[in-house]
Amino acid sequence: MNAITTAFSLAYAYLRERPLATLLNVILLSLGVGTIIALILILTQAEDRMERDVAGVDLVIGAKGSPLQLILSTVFHVDIPTGNIPMAEAQTIISLPQVRRAIPLALGDSYKTFRIIGTEAQYLDLYDAKIASGKMWEKPLEASIGAEVAKLTRLKIGDKFAGAHGLSESGEAHADHPYQVVGILAPTGTVMDRLVLTSLDSIWLVHAHAEADAKAENARKAETAERTESAEPEQDKEVTAYLIQYATPLAAASFPRMVNASSSMQAAAPAMETARLFSLIGVGVTTLKVFAAIMMLCAALGIFIGLMNTLNDRQADLALLRVLGATRGMVCLTIVAQGFALGLAAVILGVFLGHIGGEWMGQAIAKTHRIPLTGWVWVGEEWLVIGAAMALSVLAALFPAWRAYRDAVPEVLSRA
Repeated sequence: MNAITTAFSLAYAYLRERPLATLLNVILLSLGVGTIIALILILTQAEDRMERDVAGVDLVIGAKGSPLQLILSTVFHVDIPTGNIPMAEAQTIISLPQVRRAIPLALGDSYKTFRIIGTEAQYLDLYDAKIASGKMWEKPLEASIGAEVAKLTRLKIGDKFAGAHGLSESGEAHADHPYQVVGILAPTGTVMDRLVLTSLDSIWLVHAHAEADAKAENARKAETAERTESAEPEQDKEVTAYLIQYATPLAAASFPRMVNASSSMQAAAPAMETARLFSLIGVGVTTLKVFAAIMMLCAALGIFIGLMNTLNDRQADLALLRVLGATRGMVCLTIVAQGFALGLAAVILGVFLGHIGGEWMGQAIAKTHRIPLTGWVWVGEEWLVIGAAMALSVLAALFPAWRAYRDAVPEVLSRA
């Protein structure tokens, strides 16, 4: 134990004599560690949230266009929809025996960038969502809001708010048809937390009357039943999409192809489109990881060069230690301890920088897409990065340590 303490004390003294080289090696290695950790934190959380958001959805049926855009707009709610589809045409599709459940979604408006969705109560079942306070919407222009919406907008039960067209706060507001908050959902850790939910009739009512002011004024003063009747005729009603759950796994083989070929609609599988999305993102992420790995290798090379220079400068000192009774193992351990100390300092700084960077990226993403990501979590893969950084540091010290172990004391002292 005393030998180990002495070895680390000597290692610390040697590193302190070269403060600039020591600092540069630590910073370079820590930047590589921090970059990889930040990417791991954000990607792991994003993948986890996406998996939870698509867990109950086998297929999405919507207007033709980009399948990825359809998934992003109707499952993750971070993009504009591809358009609307007629309910009458969709009914022939969703009534087929391959479909166990079809949940309609009507999109178009938002409140402070939180999307307002017209749907049915069974939409909550996809995410096991429950009402924390208040109740479910029952009448047109009643709304139940997600936990994140309630937290950030400070809306309470009984409050009224007006939706705006589109996803930005600058969209045209439907001030003549305000919604009333009747319920707040419990947190689910899914997309449900950042949604405003209402009935399909509410969406049809607001948009039907947005096109005809006179009709809007009459409907706003009418009774609840009259409001519903004032919306579009049944055969003309449209929705943005249907979220489909299959009755049998075999439906995945033929049902999407049938929808795409025999209707004016398109079918997109969330799992497939999510995989495509991550493959597109993965190119850039892999490039950044490779760059960070190169930084770590450069840092390891710097440690190696620094220790070799130190060994050349300190050969006489190490030989004197041997004369004073230090063993070959202790001299070798002193060199290895320097690499270990550099790696440990870089790992501590790198983990700190990685979590700071992850939090910064998470805040930036949350501002634009309302997806809560944070740097203040721990991911198991971080241990691999830490282990790799420590291994590189120790490996960089092994050859100089072997040189110190091999040097003969008489020859070194004679050259001194």
